[in-house]
Amino acid sequence: MSIVKINVLTVPDEQREVLEKRFASRAGSVENSDGFEWFELLRPVEGTDTYLVYTRWRDEAAFQAWMEGPMKAAHQGGSGGSGEGAGHGAGAGERPRPAASGSTLWSFEVVQQAAPKQG
Repeated sequence: MSIVKINVLTVPDEQREVLEKRFASRAGSVENSDGFEWFELLRPVEGTDTYLVYTRWRDEAAFQAWMEGPMKAAHQGGSGGSGEGAGHGAGAGERPRPAASGSTLWSFEVVQQAAPKQG
């Protein structure tokens, strides 16, 4: 079964829009990665400043390949911007200030899943 990676980002109120724009600008960068299955950026509704970045992968190897390739390049200022670190709000040659003040990665294996019945 698949694996799920959830990046838990602490985002101050004044940085929410910045974070969401950075993720919007990376649309398409993860979707073509081998083994990628699903992505969601979850905005907190009340009582927390924590965003969740949910991704699902075929296996750990596929996730690690993405981490060492496209994601690493994007966070080092390479081409194809991929997420939180994508370059908005910085001058030429500057790295943008992170929108999140903290980040934790949770890992899970999918044990059960359900989808709506067709028909």
